[in-house]
Amino acid sequence: MLSPGRPAPDLELPTASGGTFSLRALRGVKHAVLFFYPKDNTLVCTREACAFRDRFEEFVAAGAVVVGISDDDERSHQRFASKWDLPYPLLIDAGGRARTAFGVRNILGLLKGRETFVIDRDGIVRHIVRDRFNAQAHVDEALEFLRAQRRS
Repeated sequence: MLSPGRPAPDLELPTASGGTFSLRALRGVKHAVLFFYPKDNTLVCTREACAFRDRFEEFVAAGAVVVGISDDDERSHQRFASKWDLPYPLLIDAGGRARTAFGVRNILGLLKGRETFVIDRDGIVRHIVRDRFNAQAHVDEALEFLRAQRRS
């Protein structure tokens, strides 16, 4: 299982807009906040995505890129992003390769986990939020961690 202080796995996934997102491309430039969520347009996932949307500018001001990741397909992500006006990319993790690389745990072996990773400019995981049901905690903790790093 991935823990703070460890290098983040290399991540290169397709985006819902047809591009490719590379975590490596952010090294030396920006922090990354990657939130893995179970499914587009479900209750808690929508709350989480909208909470990241509502505080998006604060993440940008903290020098971070926000990215949502699930195994939903391009069309599902496009509808989800459009319906909720999401300003950040949604990545397609077909087959759960990234989920596995980051060690995102399933609940009872059936339900996909909800975890958020804050990764610094050097590609090191600095903070992880693991809360299945409290979507707001992911946003609040990630943002507070980034702000604390700026004050240090």
